Amino acid sequence: MNEFLVELTTTVPEGTDPAEAGRRRAAEAVRAKELASAGHLVRLWRPAGELRSIGVWRADDEADLHEKVLGTLPLWPWMTAVVTALQPHPNDPGPTGRTA
Repeated sequence: MNEFLVELTTTVPEGTDPAEAGRRRAAEAVRAKELASAGHLVRLWRPAGELRSIGVWRADDEADLHEKVLGTLPLWPWMTAVVTALQPHPNDPGPTGRTA
């Protein structure tokens, strides 16, 4: 699988019932765990003080990432995504064993 750096920004449409937004956010957490278990979601961060997320995701290719991975997120219709394909760097130290 290929790795991608993905920046996601979610904007709940004006006038959306808060209960609907809450249901989608709860479903989003469940789906994220499923995608992590399947090896698609590797890491996910939220920049301090911001409402966007930055993560490392895995998929066969960018089309697969959009259609079969990100497109399955309950909040996807309200998201914008910036996707950057990644490749190994010769100086990458590899996993450090640290956990967040």
